[in-house]
Amino acid sequence: MIRSVLVMNTQGKPRLTKFYEFWPVEKQQEAIRNVFSVLCSRAEHVSNFVDAESIFGPDSRLVYKHFATLYFVFVFDSSENELAMLDLIQVFVETLDKCFRNVCELDIVFNYSKMHAILDEIIFGGQVLETSSTEIMKAVEEITKLEAQSNAINLVSKSVSNWRSR
Repeated sequence: MIRSVLVMNTQGKPRLTKFYEFWPVEKQQEAIRNVFSVLCSRAEHVSNFVDAESIFGPDSRLVYKHFATLYFVFVFDSSENELAMLDLIQVFVETLDKCFRNVCELDIVFNYSKMHAILDEIIFGGQVLETSSTEIMKAVEEITKLEAQSNAINLVSKSVSNWRSR
């Protein structure tokens, strides 16, 4: 099971966090700080796999990828394959690149709901749902269309309501 997904910048500021188990906010923040201290102290040429038992409890592993100014981190238990998790990070980043044309930190900050929609298409409740970035993009495009239709309906509804109140 995947326990959490973290995206943070190179200064340790979380840009996207998703915990699939209940953790109080204070514990989440402490875990994020601890993960960042581990990541920023690691050399560039070492493995992307880290034992995370001291941060997330027994049977916890962490895998990460560093792209430009962002760390993409997945925390999981022994029921998941480490290489599969590394590949899943790649799928997540590829999907974000397709969606935002070379994703950067500002894309994450200003498109928070779209980021969560993409992540929810890949992982739900700690379980991997989809590993094809093409299929994920189709689902996200459909969600975007439905949101646009909903916004258009709301705009028309507000206009009609304003017109009637005159």
